[in-house]
Amino acid sequence: MTGLRTDLYELRMAASYLRRDMVEAATFSLFVRRLPPRRGFLVAAGLAEALAFLETFSFDDDELGYLRDVVGLDQPTVAALAGLRFTGDVRAVPEGRVVFADEPLVEVTAPIAEAQLVETGVLNLITFHTTVASKAARCRLAAGDAELVDFAFRRTHGLEAGAGVARASAIAGFAATSDVEAARRYGLRPSGTMAHSYVEAFPDERAAFRAFAADFPANPIFLVDTYDTPAGVRAAVDVITELGVTGPLGVRLDSGDLADLAEQTRAILDGAGLTQAKIVASGSLDEDLIAALVAQGAPIDAYGVGTRMGVSFDAPSLDSAYKLVAFGDRPVLKLSPGKATLPGPKQVFRDPTGASGDVVGLRDEPPPAGREPLLVPVMRGGVRVEAADPAGEVQAARRRFDADLAWLPEAARRLADPTPLTATVSPGLTELRDRVTAQVGRAGAY
Repeated sequence: MTGLRTDLYELRMAASYLRRDMVEAATFSLFVRRLPPRRGFLVAAGLAEALAFLETFSFDDDELGYLRDVVGLDQPTVAALAGLRFTGDVRAVPEGRVVFADEPLVEVTAPIAEAQLVETGVLNLITFHTTVASKAARCRLAAGDAELVDFAFRRTHGLEAGAGVARASAIAGFAATSDVEAARRYGLRPSGTMAHSYVEAFPDERAAFRAFAADFPANPIFLVDTYDTPAGVRAAVDVITELGVTGPLGVRLDSGDLADLAEQTRAILDGAGLTQAKIVASGSLDEDLIAALVAQGAPIDAYGVGTRMGVSFDAPSLDSAYKLVAFGDRPVLKLSPGKATLPGPKQVFRDPTGASGDVVGLRDEPPPAGREPLLVPVMRGGVRVEAADPAGEVQAARRRFDADLAWLPEAARRLADPTPLTATVSPGLTELRDRVTAQVGRAGAY
């Protein structure tokens, strides 16, 4: 059950709506007010988890008892919550699409109590996954043709966060994850080598490498920097030669001057005829360090990226919001300084050529010439439009991201000082905003 996975004020507002028989449909719009520093774009993610949350939203007997006995909700309200399920519609930007500030990622339309109660969960899931996918996308831009592997699990903010990071990074182009359960759940490739403790548990590096290669001959990756990196590489070469290891293999560098050590390592491997052996680098990497290594021409074939990607170290949150834009037939808005909103259900229209920024318009208005709508129906009447497919959803999102990354203008792709595309407001939405603003002003005058 997920009913208590909400903030208390959501429950209090929902209780008030229910007591007053306020059951009309409300539309809430989820968007990001502004991009974090050094972000030229965001990658939409977390929708599948949000839909799963909506499908299972309900209150069990224990939760209802807590709301009655501890929170203090009256019995009629508790009885109303007992039968409450999410029965609304959801339109959203598909996962993997590139998005910008002030553009709806998700719009929820449901009886107002339902739409209010699910705010916290939906906002949490979309915000977290989009934050991480956007950071992972920057790592992909930095890495060029090198492979990326998610190493973040041990330092993510919770076990489920680890699975979320694996999924979000896969959408952004990571090839594998160290998180075994996430790999199983989402159809990803599990990846792992060895730790320094494994090497230290044996009398010397050769003994450790010999045991590892004997136990896992299909694709051994030897961690070579426990003591002295060049000596560790030579020990790995000796074991590979001694055991006649063939097929995919490699070494991992986890510390020190990675560019210089990669050059030394490549020379040792090539000198031994192991030109096919891969070099994997790890150790507090992010897009800036990866870009620097690529710029130096470091012969690194793959990067294991952990903490800094998994917690989006430089920008760990988004200025995201979930705001009421219509109640019944009445469009509504906020006029708070710095937090004003636009009224009415919306659509985002994109120029496929990338020559101009997106247009945010009314949901039902015709698309401007040559533009495509981004938001699509993903849930009707509380049921997904398409059945859940965890592995297939990730792969489809990855394909959408690949296409949007190719579409994205170079200025927005830059790691340093990017220039995001700026969304404009359609004439129809502008007219509605001005009209509702005037109505609010007249009401306020009384």
